[in-house]
Formats: sequence, structure tokens, C-alpha cells
Amino acid sequence: MALRVLAFARLRELLGFGERTLDVGESATLDDIWISLTSASPEASRLRAATRFARNGVVVDGSTRVCDGDEIALLPPVGGG
Repeated sequence: MALRVLAFARLRELLGFGERTLDVGESATLDDIWISLTSASPEASRLRAATRFARNGVVVDGSTRVCDGDEIALLPPVGGG
């Protein structure tokens, strides 16, 4: 299955892409995708607890399974004040 993955802010810097196509297996979850994307970046991996996922524009949890053609956004922690 092919997914469109979007990374924003600090995650974009750490992962080295803003947008990419990712091929995954039939039973992949968002947590599986996170592990795959961050395996080469320990710093990005440490942001998991504060990172949210959006699947086709809807915020979902990491146990959500993906479907072919989904758009997955990695939403990093946001600061400000």
C-alpha cells in the first residue's frame, strides 16, 4: 500500500522530509509507520509521546490501521504563548 506522509516543524527537520510516499504492508498501523520513519533518528523517536497523527485530516491514535492512498500527517508538539 502506498501512503502520502507529511511531516511538519521539528519532525520535518529531524526526518529530513516534508512530504514523501511510503510503501507499507496490509496490516500496518500508524505506530508501525512511526517506528519505521524514526528508526534512524533517535531524537525524532523521543518525540512520540507528544506527536499526534492525522489520517486523511482526522486526528487518530497510533493503533489506527492505514489504507492504500491515505494521507498521514505527523503533528509535532506545538509551543508558544
